Amino acid sequence: MLGEKELRFFGRRKGKTIKTSKQQLIDELLPKLRPDFSQKEKVDFKTFFSNPMKEYWLEIGFGGGEHVAELSLKYQDVGFFAAEPFINGVASLLAHLNGSHEGKTTHTNLAPERSDNVRIWDDDVREVFPFFEDGIFKKIFLLYPDPWPKARHAERRFTNKINQQHLYRLLDDEGCFYVATDVQAYAEWTLEQVEELSLFEQVNEDISLPPQDWVPTRYEKKGIAAGRKPIYLVFQKKKLK
Repeated sequence: MLGEKELRFFGRRKGKTIKTSKQQLIDELLPKLRPDFSQKEKVDFKTFFSNPMKEYWLEIGFGGGEHVAELSLKYQDVGFFAAEPFINGVASLLAHLNGSHEGKTTHTNLAPERSDNVRIWDDDVREVFPFFEDGIFKKIFLLYPDPWPKARHAERRFTNKINQQHLYRLLDDEGCFYVATDVQAYAEWTLEQVEELSLFEQVNEDISLPPQDWVPTRYEKKGIAAGRKPIYLVFQKKKLK
C-alpha cells in the first residue's frame, strides 16, 4: 500500500479469465500509462504527460472504460487519470485506447487517432490521494459505484465523508464532482452526506437529465434496458469562509 494508513478494499479485483490479446495489453501498454508514485511524496501530476494539458479530470472506478475512453478521444487537450482495481475493466479500457475493442488492430500502442492523454491506476484510487497536489482536477467522475445496500456497510460507499474531504482538496476552486447511480437509496444517502459535511453544493436541478457531453457506460445502458432509471448528481466545490 502506498498510503501511510492501510486501506481496506472490499470490491472485486478479477473476474473471468482475460483473453490473451488483452493480457498482452496489460503486460505491454499498461506500464506505459501507469504513473509512478513509488517516491511516496507529493507529485506534479502534469509531469506524467508528454504534452501540456488544458486541465485534468479524474474518473474513479471506470468499469469497462467506455466513458473515459470516449471523453479522452474528444478532449485530447485534457489529461485524464482513470482508476479501477478490477483488472478486467482495466483490460477493457486498454482495448478502447488502442482500438482493439473493435478488432481493428493487434498492436499494443495507442490507436493512431489518439493522443497520449490518459493515465491509469489499476488499484484503489484512495491509495494515491495523498500524493496529488491541491486543486489539480477540474472534474471528478464517479459512475455507478457499488451501492453497498446493507445499512451496516454504508460507510463503504465511496461518497462517504472521508472521501468527500479528499475530493474537495483535489478539486479546482471551480471544479465539479459528478455522481451517476441507478440506486435511489445510494443517491439519497449521498445527498445526505453532502448536506451534512457542507463542502459541496448540488448544482443540477433535474437529476434525471445527464450532464452535457455525457457518455453512457455499458452498465448504464444495461440498467436502462432492465428498467432502472439513472440518477445524475452534480456537485460544485464550495468556497469555505
